Amino acid sequence: MSRLKLPELSPRQGLVLGLGALAFVIVLPLLFDPLSGFTDDAILALAYVVMALGLNIVVGFAGLLDLGYVAFYAIGASVVGWFASDFFTGVGGDKGVHILVTGFPSKLLGIHMNILLLLVVAVLFTAIAGVIIGLPTLRLRGDYIAIVTLAFGEIIGRIAANGDSLHFGNGGKYKLTNGRQSISPVDQIHVPFFKEFDSALNLRPYYWFVLALVLLTLFVNFRLRDSRLGRAWIALREDEVAAVSMGVPLVKTKLMAYAAGAAFGGMSGVFLGSYFNSVNANLFQFSFSIFILAMIILGGLGSIWGVVVGAVALSFINSRLIPDVLNNVPSKIGLDFDLTQLSFGIFGFLILVMMVLRPEGLIPERRRQMELTEGVGTDEAVFEVRA
Repeated sequence: MSRLKLPELSPRQGLVLGLGALAFVIVLPLLFDPLSGFTDDAILALAYVVMALGLNIVVGFAGLLDLGYVAFYAIGASVVGWFASDFFTGVGGDKGVHILVTGFPSKLLGIHMNILLLLVVAVLFTAIAGVIIGLPTLRLRGDYIAIVTLAFGEIIGRIAANGDSLHFGNGGKYKLTNGRQSISPVDQIHVPFFKEFDSALNLRPYYWFVLALVLLTLFVNFRLRDSRLGRAWIALREDEVAAVSMGVPLVKTKLMAYAAGAAFGGMSGVFLGSYFNSVNANLFQFSFSIFILAMIILGGLGSIWGVVVGAVALSFINSRLIPDVLNNVPSKIGLDFDLTQLSFGIFGFLILVMMVLRPEGLIPERRRQMELTEGVGTDEAVFEVRA
């Protein structure tokens, strides 16, 4: 049975369509109440888009299965807890340390940095962590990489949960984390030349801020995919031995994939920490890594737009469809449980259906679609990429 093919668009038509879609996405929150539940769900979906696009660099572009991606979310959120709250009370004496912050946070104890600086710090921390996780996997393939990354994610999660027992500085005055207790409150987002955000009054500024992060992430993803480094990642994904024999630097290329993917996870972690107004170690569970990975599988491995669609779809299923629309369905047929208790079972079922009916994803990458639907091999997928 032939597949339905979408009509080809000219570059001008594609540009017009893209600008129209962007304009609609920008004005979308104006169609709802400032504290609308839909806006809240959309904010979470966009934050997950940033994470999914980051993981897609590692899994989709470079073909390195990463099951510990939650670690970078944890590091990014911890950056907010450390440097945008009174967690390190005592630093800077009775005045605290304030870097490019104004208003109420500039009068608080502890360390307080502007959100833009926090994003840079999180990128640095997570990129370094990405390199650290990449080093043990340089000579590994397939399932072995998954095991190492899974272990890394669990280690970071346990450190976040038990970091209150790790003391340092000034006779052990400071803790690494707050353990199972949240670091709260953290500073509200304050972008230069704009009023300080307030999640209790208006969610729209958060929406537009995370939308800007998504647009930045998309721009970087497209540039990376079409760059020499991106072609090197794809070559390694298709045939590592052939790619290395063609001159692709194995160590550098893999480590760059881990570092780049981790950076976006840290950026999203910074935003979510600020948006939730707290940093809670209970959020950094293994299941979250699987949740983000499922978005990539649903949308299409290696497909940038597919990952965007998969992340938005799975996020709204998780935050709106299951708890608000379908949650009481079991009770209507005489079963005594909430559908939210089966959320990950539902996600697993969706992925299983996708693997059977459309293994290439909702919006597949062109090369992967050819491999799965047209029987085209991967021999011609290796590019000669020089360092």
